[in-house]
Amino acid sequence: MPAVAVPLIIFGVGTAINVIGQMKAGNAAKRLGDFNAGVFETQATDALVRGREDEAQQRLTTQGIISAQKAGFAGQNVDVGGGSALDVQADAAFLGELDALRVRTNAQREAWGYRQEAENARLGGANAQAASRWQAAGTVLGGAAAVEGVLAQRYGWNQPNTPRTASTSAPRSGGARDRYS
Repeated sequence: MPAVAVPLIIFGVGTAINVIGQMKAGNAAKRLGDFNAGVFETQATDALVRGREDEAQQRLTTQGIISAQKAGFAGQNVDVGGGSALDVQADAAFLGELDALRVRTNAQREAWGYRQEAENARLGGANAQAASRWQAAGTVLGGAAAVEGVLAQRYGWNQPNTPRTASTSAPRSGGARDRYS
């Protein structure tokens, strides 16, 4: 095996290992981003379900308040179907509905936040995967440059006025420079 073959094999194997590692790391980051996105999507769905439950509970609470008001007015012999008693019940119903809608809106905002996190996780994974591919390409180019450096040193390619051939011991003759010198 020529003396130059060992460093070339080492550079080639090292470059291949680096490229494979970078690609695997990028693929793992993509899978992790997709997994995290799935978790965030689940949290978004859960936020909406909890929001619907809390909204329904808020409406039940409001109905309980209105029923207690009616019972209180009736216990005092106040007509619950008109006048101030009806106004108090209408206000309670209005404010209770506002609270129920606030609960729904908050749940939707929470779900939106989780969906944004999911999208960020997906994009982060995809970007990490793309970056790993660019790093792998850079590693290949760096490995090629290192191999070229070994060959240049072995065959004297980096010396001025030396032809880039495998053998530098053959005399140069017959070229245009020799004819016109």
